[in-house]
Amino acid sequence: MRMIQERTTARKGRMRRATAAIATVLVVFAVMIVAKLGGAGGGGGGEPASPFPTGAAAAAIVAQLTSVPPSVLDQVGTGSAAGPGSAATLPKAISGQEVLTDGGKPLVLYVGAEYCPFCAAQRWPVVVALSRFGTFSGLTITASASDDVYPNTPTVSFHGSTYTSDVLTFQGVETSSRTRKGGSYTPLDQLTAQQAQLVQKFNAPPYVDAKSAGSIPFIDFANQAVAGGASFSPQLLAGMTAEQVTAALADPNSEITKAIAGNANAITAVLCKITGGKPANVCTTPAATAFQGKV
Repeated sequence: MRMIQERTTARKGRMRRATAAIATVLVVFAVMIVAKLGGAGGGGGGEPASPFPTGAAAAAIVAQLTSVPPSVLDQVGTGSAAGPGSAATLPKAISGQEVLTDGGKPLVLYVGAEYCPFCAAQRWPVVVALSRFGTFSGLTITASASDDVYPNTPTVSFHGSTYTSDVLTFQGVETSSRTRKGGSYTPLDQLTAQQAQLVQKFNAPPYVDAKSAGSIPFIDFANQAVAGGASFSPQLLAGMTAEQVTAALADPNSEITKAIAGNANAITAVLCKITGGKPANVCTTPAATAFQGKV
């Protein structure tokens, strides 16, 4: 506020020495500056503007992400998530466990953090796949930390979001933000006792490789399959914005689409298993059946 007052005082001095025409221009300019500094953050209290899209711009990005055309997903098939040379980490099936449910429906648990670039990459296929089974509300646009590897990887966040579906439930946990405070990132969501027990049990050998045990992102598909780590490298999204990523998803020949949609199809195949093939109009598509025998 002091900075704004000092700028206003200096500006008034110049206006008194200027002609009426110049004064008018400076007044308009002053209004634009004050609006940008004081109002763009939406808080009305001098809060900084978000560095990421919000409002209608964010809603447009989320709308594209959650409605990737089925024809694109069908055409991509396994994409770069399977086949010769693929380095993708596909969900790993678990045997001998009862189906984990919440409210009578299979429960999918995702655990990650906003600072994490591998979480940032993995959220793309997770959201694409889950959007075929239900509806997200409250997804926000963000990026991984600027001071970590693969800095500023564009993504969405599950923090504060909800998900509704007739055939399954989803819990998305973001344990930390992308902002440092002291020597660590500020905390966000806290694991429930049940979530903590699931992570302790299934984010460890023999369910995941010893080298990735305890890492994030971690996904538990109703105790019937797990996925640890990102399914493709965050480097693929380097230098991109969330808007550019979602725009690329309209092109089935894009390397970004082959990675995101291909891995979304792998997740879709697992979701179809735990829902008993529901909904049928999703689980009988070429996209969903592309990974038969692979996940």
